[in-house]
Amino acid sequence: MLGLKLPTDPRWVNLAEKSLEDILTDHAYCEQKAATSCISIIQLFSDKEELVRQLAPIVTEEWGHFRLVLAELDKRNLKLGRQRKDEYVKALFQFQKKGGSREDRLLELLLICALIEARSCERFRLLSLHIADDELKEFYHKFMVAEAAHYRLFIDLAKLYSDEASVKKRWQEYLDHEVKIMSELEMRGDRMH
Repeated sequence: MLGLKLPTDPRWVNLAEKSLEDILTDHAYCEQKAATSCISIIQLFSDKEELVRQLAPIVTEEWGHFRLVLAELDKRNLKLGRQRKDEYVKALFQFQKKGGSREDRLLELLLICALIEARSCERFRLLSLHIADDELKEFYHKFMVAEAAHYRLFIDLAKLYSDEASVKKRWQEYLDHEVKIMSELEMRGDRMH
């Protein structure tokens, strides 16, 4: 469904559960950045009425997810650590086409968001299936479902504001490039991506 061409090595879950504080911290900041990204897109493209209508509730949902992860940290007597650079997201933004029309810029942003949500969904799925803690399995299953819906929304918005052939072509380019990104990044259990 997600179209990802390189699955996460299942051993990533073993690394992630070795330091729940680090993975939950990174997860919290990912949710915060997702909310901020949606706000930025709304600000840049406020004339796109359907986009604003569709993304406004996602801002609230992502911020709610941030709060849920904070609550999980608190429940486990863990601390929210410092935010770290997300090399995966940085690499995706380096791949985006520069210049072009305003609509081209929107397409790039929507596809980057879709890919981040798709990879997050895939990682949450792994956690929901393989992490030893049963409560965290359920916790991450809910996030997996939400990320799948967000991925689909960003793809649908891309198709709404660009022709389907352009979306399909550029999406495949992103998927192909993401394989390179994933194969070059060090597998770390303290990062969601």
